[in-house]
Amino acid sequence: MNGIEEEETAFEIGVVVPKRNLKDENEGFDCVEFLVDEFRKVGLIVERVQGIADEFIKLAAPLETLGRAAAELHLKKRTHIGMDLQFEWEEVEAFVRQPDGSLFSWCERFHCYHHLIYGIVNKSQSAVTLKFDGQEFHWEVGECLVRKLESEHFVRQVFPLHDEIKRKKLLKIWALNWWELTNQPIDEVYSYFGTKIAIYFAFLGMYTRWMFFPAAFAITLQLIDFGSLQLLVLPIFFVGIILWAVMFSQFWKRKNSALLARWQISYSAGVDLGHKLLGMEWSSLQSPVELLRKWGTDKTNEKEVYQRNEWFGCLMRFRNDAIVILSIICLQLPFELAYAHLYEVIGSDFLKFTLTAVYLLVIQHFTRVGGKISVKLIKYENNETTEKRADSLVYKVFGLYFMQSYIGIFYHALLHRNILTLRQVLTQRLLVYQVFENLLENSLPYLKYSYKKYRVRNKKKREKGSSIGKIQFTSRVEKEYLKPSYSASIGEELEDGLFDDFLELALQFGMIMMFACAFPLAFAFSAVNNITEIRTDALKLLTMFKRPIPRAATNIGAWLNIFQFLIVMSICTNCAILVWLYDHEGNWSIEPGLAAILVMEHLLLLIKFGFSRFVPEEPAWVRASRAKNATQAQDMCSKQLLRTISVGKKAFGPVKEE
Repeated sequence: MNGIEEEETAFEIGVVVPKRNLKDENEGFDCVEFLVDEFRKVGLIVERVQGIADEFIKLAAPLETLGRAAAELHLKKRTHIGMDLQFEWEEVEAFVRQPDGSLFSWCERFHCYHHLIYGIVNKSQSAVTLKFDGQEFHWEVGECLVRKLESEHFVRQVFPLHDEIKRKKLLKIWALNWWELTNQPIDEVYSYFGTKIAIYFAFLGMYTRWMFFPAAFAITLQLIDFGSLQLLVLPIFFVGIILWAVMFSQFWKRKNSALLARWQISYSAGVDLGHKLLGMEWSSLQSPVELLRKWGTDKTNEKEVYQRNEWFGCLMRFRNDAIVILSIICLQLPFELAYAHLYEVIGSDFLKFTLTAVYLLVIQHFTRVGGKISVKLIKYENNETTEKRADSLVYKVFGLYFMQSYIGIFYHALLHRNILTLRQVLTQRLLVYQVFENLLENSLPYLKYSYKKYRVRNKKKREKGSSIGKIQFTSRVEKEYLKPSYSASIGEELEDGLFDDFLELALQFGMIMMFACAFPLAFAFSAVNNITEIRTDALKLLTMFKRPIPRAATNIGAWLNIFQFLIVMSICTNCAILVWLYDHEGNWSIEPGLAAILVMEHLLLLIKFGFSRFVPEEPAWVRASRAKNATQAQDMCSKQLLRTISVGKKAFGPVKEE
């Protein structure tokens, strides 16, 4: 094996097929046997497991099989000189290994598995007839076997399997390790789940750790009575949390770049990899070759073709954004204002709490409808990659959630100017929403899993009769198959479950930042909630869901822009709250105190947009490492080019000058 150590081979992919009922099938044409043989021919290790209702084919791949698949896919990997080159199995020693010592990351391995499984095509001269329980499937020449069986509903699902050894290790050192608070084994998370999930937990951990400062400041404000200095302390708190948020945003970019450097991931890494594996390619995306074929191949028109396509995409995005914004203003805004008005006129606290709970349930349904409409609109946008389409969905759906989450609070804060009601609304929103969301995201997967097991048991009892005893699920792969997938509540065609997790963080950040002066203690509530969120999200991924399909990414995408937008909004809203607290008469006159607040607002906006100029987005060691790698690569290429020229001169003799 080229002198390299063989990695431990684990079963990482499961294929679900039906159990056979008839026993008189011709084994030579048995569909399951034929599929297993084809898997073995491409180098996969196969193990068959009989479940209660289905049969499961577990697949593993030796390192050489994965390496040759990676070479066929022309995957680019980091070399020891710092360049990303196409992988070659014969030159495997030239490539850098992962933090856990493996040659390929989980995303790369999954891509190789996908190539091996879906790369099985009929290369014979005629169609092959496969049989199973009286059914016949005709595998045509040049047709993909697994795609054919999926279209016939014979292959019911192909899904990633949990590695039980690594899963139990992560449960011990991560999900159940409450004493570490915000510390997490991010490298192990990256090796097991891939880049996108690892970056989310790195962001959540840093966000929670940084929140300890404003939380301590808020508790101090709550415990100490500053008396007449209260109106002076609140502006100081406001300036402090704005500076905190701006610094957090910039230092997160530095941490993000440091993680990518540690994991040997370049910024040009293909972020469309994860969803290409699912076959979710949208016809609206046109490659340069398709554009030239459509509009002509004349060199003089090439620039015009690209410009026309670029501006057409911009106009389509503008149209879709306008549709979403107008829908929010015309449909959602009146509903939100009606809820806010009812909340203000109702006197009973119990009725207010009930109204809020009912409102949250109803608005969730409305938002899902809006999300589905947004997904349909995005199909007509000319976005380049799946990640950019996902970012477009994030912006549109967050607009819906922004309106439903904050318009009622704005109503209480700016129209009625009742600080007690505002704090009561914020407390209910933070507690009810976060508790409600945590209960849903942790209980629904278990309920879905239990319901699927009940259906399987009930179906088996009907087939075997009531005399059969209690049915037990003994195989781990069948239990994993019955678990729900880690998918998004909105736009699952583009996003996975991280969409809901990031959305929850963004809404929390907006709530505590935009109304910080009215309810400083919200930072303490959020810090405690996020410490719990780290462990419950980890437990959810490791025990309640199937292993997620890995997604390649280099950052948190559109969510960072949303966090920065919320910082700007918080500057404006907190200044308005301070003006309200200062101007008791409500005449909004420009007195020295109000003028100072307006000056402070402009200074904070200047700091927000100027701070990035003083704090680099990359640590110095990352820039130095990249420069060193670029120099080494240039020297290597120069030497190789000189050798090639010298060999050519010796072979063909000196070139005669005319």
